[in-house]
Amino acid sequence: MAVLAIATRNAHKVDEIWAILAPLLPHVHREDVASALDLDAPSPVEDGVTFETNALIKARALAASTGLPALADDSGIAVDVMGGAPGVFSARWAGSHGDDAANLALLLDQIADVPDEHRAASFICAAAFVTPDGREFVEVGRMQGTVARAPRGEGGFGYDPAFVAEGQSVTNAELSPERKNALSHRGAAFRAMAPHVAAFLAEPQR
Repeated sequence: MAVLAIATRNAHKVDEIWAILAPLLPHVHREDVASALDLDAPSPVEDGVTFETNALIKARALAASTGLPALADDSGIAVDVMGGAPGVFSARWAGSHGDDAANLALLLDQIADVPDEHRAASFICAAAFVTPDGREFVEVGRMQGTVARAPRGEGGFGYDPAFVAEGQSVTNAELSPERKNALSHRGAAFRAMAPHVAAFLAEPQR
């Protein structure tokens, strides 16, 4: 019986979020956590114009449909020279939602002629936690860096193969999962969220 729901159908993201949260929620076990896919929950329309709004839309919908406390995140890459795009449209930048290869190829093509010194970007993650009784929490994490000229590495997902975090010489996809989580926008957002989750789960459940 799950005690915590995560609003994603992406198995990579579930694994990544759990790897971040597990050390901070020692009384919660992996089998206590279920994804939206596990729960066969409906997918809400993500029509917000900010990461925070979209994260809340997903968490609210999952909490309402399952009766479980729900975590969600919305994240993407913001490229300075593109005015912060793709931003909230990162997952569907090339048209089809979740086509990581096409999204990355299009972004790299769009900034192919941009000099290295102007390829600054940031990953942004808004994490939301919504409880069945309607309490809501939002935390935001950022990861500064630059966009590489070509994909490198086999790890990670999304834009990871072309993102080099500040102070690093390799892409996110070349980092170990542990190192990536220590540096990442998602790691920062969910580490900040963990105390809210722990406090709720420690309450006597009615």
